[in-house]
Amino acid sequence: MEFQYIIYSVEDGIASITLNRPSALNAFNLKFIEEWRKALEAARDDQDVKVIIVTGAGRAFSAGADPKVLMELREKTPAPLPERRLMKTQNMLSIVRTVSTLEKPYIAAVNGPAVGGGMDLISLCDIRFASDRAKFGMAFVRMGEIPTAGGCYFLPRIVGVAKACELIWTGKIISAEEAFRIGYVTRVVPHEELMPTVMDFARQLVKGPSVAIGLTKRLIWRCLDLDLNTALEAHLISQTVAESTDDAKEGPRAWLEKREPVFKGR
Repeated sequence: MEFQYIIYSVEDGIASITLNRPSALNAFNLKFIEEWRKALEAARDDQDVKVIIVTGAGRAFSAGADPKVLMELREKTPAPLPERRLMKTQNMLSIVRTVSTLEKPYIAAVNGPAVGGGMDLISLCDIRFASDRAKFGMAFVRMGEIPTAGGCYFLPRIVGVAKACELIWTGKIISAEEAFRIGYVTRVVPHEELMPTVMDFARQLVKGPSVAIGLTKRLIWRCLDLDLNTALEAHLISQTVAESTDDAKEGPRAWLEKREPVFKGR
């Protein structure tokens, strides 16, 4: 698959999406966002892919939307409201909606600053690992804007309402260590160890029972918005599906035979 701003590769069940506009700190333009969405769709639809990783090329993860593109859009005569809504739906929100269809682990390897839309879009990931060079900032307020990729939905679910309000309202930049302290990132590692650490974690997941992992991912996100009884019903349905798989037989068998299980994802 050929892209201009994305490097996409699949190896050993792991799809890697690398944002590849390093001269602009991986800032987005419209084509960039479209390619990111297409790469996610490719990983989602590839049955051989078990885990998806997103990272950045160069010294930044992403500086968010390209200010030059924003100026070009906003200095033109404002488009009618329905057209402006359609523009957003076809761009940033298209990634959010694509991510919502992923039943595979989606992991961010944050190699450097992730600011504005860059931070917004890694908030969609299930897990975030950070280089000690990473920095984070919801910088929309500095542009007179609001989060554009569902940030007001995802960020409070990760760090809590009060901390999300602080980060969004002030637009302040925080270090990787601070992001770890507030629970935004799972782990901070020396820069040169970032990708080996993330790949080791991804390989563990590839070896796991992918049906069960996918079911639990869907349950975790669904249960954030369900009452307890509805959540328990959803658990029961998913458990029934999981118990019908070959992997659910292999797990107990391997335990009884005192060996590591060999899961097939079926």
